[in-house]
Amino acid sequence: MLVSRRVVLFVASALLAIGFSARTGAQPVLIGPALTNSSGSSSPVVPGPVAPALTDVRAQNAEQLRLAQRKLETNGETDKVAAREVAYLQTRDAILAQRAAVEQQIKDLNSRKARIEAQLKSPPVSDKAPTFADLDRITKPEAVLATNTSSLSVTEISVATMHPRRVVGLHFFNPAPVLGFVEVVRTLVTDAEVVEAVTAFTQGLGMTPVVCGDKGGFITNALLCGYLNHAVTMFESHYATREDIDAAMMYGCGYPMGPLALLDLIGLDIAYEILNTMYRQGRRRVHAPAPILKQMITAGLRGRKDGRGFYTYVEKGSSVVVPDELTPSQAARPVLRREVGKVGVIGTGTMATVTNYNVSAGQRYYRVQTQ
Repeated sequence: MLVSRRVVLFVASALLAIGFSARTGAQPVLIGPALTNSSGSSSPVVPGPVAPALTDVRAQNAEQLRLAQRKLETNGETDKVAAREVAYLQTRDAILAQRAAVEQQIKDLNSRKARIEAQLKSPPVSDKAPTFADLDRITKPEAVLATNTSSLSVTEISVATMHPRRVVGLHFFNPAPVLGFVEVVRTLVTDAEVVEAVTAFTQGLGMTPVVCGDKGGFITNALLCGYLNHAVTMFESHYATREDIDAAMMYGCGYPMGPLALLDLIGLDIAYEILNTMYRQGRRRVHAPAPILKQMITAGLRGRKDGRGFYTYVEKGSSVVVPDELTPSQAARPVLRREVGKVGVIGTGTMATVTNYNVSAGQRYYRVQTQ
């Protein structure tokens, strides 16, 4: 998901609360709408208890804003100090209003049967734990709490609550409406009824769920990210070009996309965090991020969202690849140096039973001699 380059002044941890019943359907509720401006960065705020005197604070801020606006009207636009004060108090008033809205929405969660946390990025467990501790405090003991993490330990998140048996992982794949696949992650203490209810819920959404244990990367990322990391290592060591690495997996293994192109689509920063998380958990060499990944991320080459990663794109967010300094030139491409008259195959099996072989663009066919 591409996030607009705007500062998020208050997003309440981008908590996505979904009330659902496996039999009656689902109703999503987004907690904490974002107040944004154009400064070009993001700063999510983890929600906590709203001060009891919030109403008084809002009233005091409104009075200060009224006085500042009167002062600005009296002195005119040339009073820069008054203008800055008005802008500050207006922003503060909007933030306080959103905090009040979040407080009410959090109170409303008490009637929900389940909540799904979905942070904008991939914070460490220490950032997610307070969110679940707050939810555990304000929700009924039978409510299901789910996290949409792609690699973090669901067990570590669950122990922040007083009822870890009701915590489960629910890893949706992006874009969820297209892929229609989700991993349901159970911990050692997750109730079987919780897993069954969440699985039925995802099936009710028209998705295909798989159930797995709480191990770094779960199923897909544990298998996929090691493969992607190995491809990066090949590229970094100049074992093969990016084009040849991707072509080998597309045409040799039938994959719809090569590993380096796929990393550009996922985002190098996201892949790096997933690899790093799995490496910290299992210390397997295959998951140790290739050094060039961190270098490219630091240089701002995170893939399609930056307009450049392993490949260069026509613009940020585009899938259209354009030539760059690593693109092979026409002169470097292999050409047929001599005419091929016959092809001999020694051995038996599927490959040796080919009867016709196209040896040129002129569609001239030659008999394969099997011996």
